[in-house]
Amino acid sequence: MAERAWPIQLIFKSAERELRVTFEGGEERRIPFELLRVESPSAEVQGHGPGQKKWLTGKDAVEVTAADPVGRYAVRLTFSDGHDSGIFSWDYLYELGEDPEARLAEHHDAAANAIGRSR
Repeated sequence: MAERAWPIQLIFKSAERELRVTFEGGEERRIPFELLRVESPSAEVQGHGPGQKKWLTGKDAVEVTAADPVGRYAVRLTFSDGHDSGIFSWDYLYELGEDPEARLAEHHDAAANAIGRSR
């Protein structure tokens, strides 16, 4: 993977329910809090192997309540629903910010299908 620019600013916009990340060179990524929560890189969400991902629903009103740096490579986010085990690398934040609306729509579709299969 090519090296990405370092983030120079993280702004948590509660009213818009999004994280705005500005990278070196001025590129900005806007990531909805809901997307951050449902795509948390934690094992609690992603599982420990293929096919273990949890498809979360009802996270559209979640807020980010804390952000703590993890070394120089990531940030640990805490959410209003108590989830706090995801460590978001700068590369992962960059990736989540690529077409976040489409990514969130894909998650909603997959979650609806998973719920339908479990009934």
